[in-house]
Amino acid sequence: MTDSTNRPASENKPWREEEDLPGSDDTSAVAESGHKTSTMKETELGQSSNNASNSGAGNKEWQLIEGLVGGILVEKRRTRRWGIFFKLLTFIYLFVLLYLFTLGGIGKDAMVKSGDHTALVEISGVIATDEAANADSIVTGLRAAFKDKHTKAVILRINSPGGSPVQAGYVYDEIKRQRGLHPDIKVYAVIMDLGASGAYYIAAAADEIYADKASLVGSIGVVASGFGFVEAMDKVGVSRRVYTAGEHKGFLDPFLPQNDSETKFWQTVLNTTHQQFIDSVKKGRGDRLKDDPKLFSGLVWSGEQALSLGLVDGLGSTSYVAREIVKEENIVDFTPQENPLERFVEGLGTSMGNAISNKLGLSQEMTLR
Repeated sequence: MTDSTNRPASENKPWREEEDLPGSDDTSAVAESGHKTSTMKETELGQSSNNASNSGAGNKEWQLIEGLVGGILVEKRRTRRWGIFFKLLTFIYLFVLLYLFTLGGIGKDAMVKSGDHTALVEISGVIATDEAANADSIVTGLRAAFKDKHTKAVILRINSPGGSPVQAGYVYDEIKRQRGLHPDIKVYAVIMDLGASGAYYIAAAADEIYADKASLVGSIGVVASGFGFVEAMDKVGVSRRVYTAGEHKGFLDPFLPQNDSETKFWQTVLNTTHQQFIDSVKKGRGDRLKDDPKLFSGLVWSGEQALSLGLVDGLGSTSYVAREIVKEENIVDFTPQENPLERFVEGLGTSMGNAISNKLGLSQEMTLR
């Protein structure tokens, strides 16, 4: 029998210490693991909380940035739209301005298609190449009026003191030509305030002439006028030096003394032109003219007096003629419209020169007055 006293102290112990118990290492490891896991979870929760807090702050910042960027983009879009709007408005303005400056051709009424009508062509102001009432313009309106298949008659509405015998002659001849081409379309001349000289020359080509009782009609004559500066030049000690090839080349020079033979010659030119005027009036009016020597003296009469002399056929306005004579009161204007831009460019240089020349008597243009 073995003595228990001789056993090692460790063998005499009835139990082991906790650390020596079976599985104690695993339990400790589990505890530590649990503790670590708990700590990690808490750390993760803290980090998640911090991340959520940071994320919320970050989202607000991004929302603010997005709002600012969006506002800038919206403002840019608005600015772009307004820019486009103002550019378009400027373009329209320039287009309208260009249209107004280049406006020309037949009257606006004639450009609108209509049914049967009485065509109207205006002759207003001085009849001359550089005026609105020039032969080219009037003839263009006449041709368009006669060409329109709905035209029942043509009215020449006249308010003019006269002008160039050449321009008046062109219009007179065109009226006669168009009447030959269109025998069913009559021409009526309506004199408003004034239908004198070259204006009456044109009116004489019409089938009938109408005027107001107070209109001024007639003045069948020719005039050429100017000034003489010879004595004025002598007083200020200025001499005129003219060099010509041709004996009478400078006979209309206002700074040279008149020559009797040249004055007589110029009178024959005026007489010839006057006779052409008379012949045209007689051809147009025929036996409706009274046998009165004063008719072609250059005098002017009221519309009422002109009626008794056979210079007009009746008293009435444009609307009266269209309504009562033509029987078609729908009036369409075929008067060509002036081109402001073209007139400005062409007339800028010449108008001042012509005005100065006429005032100084440097031009002795012959006119029907």
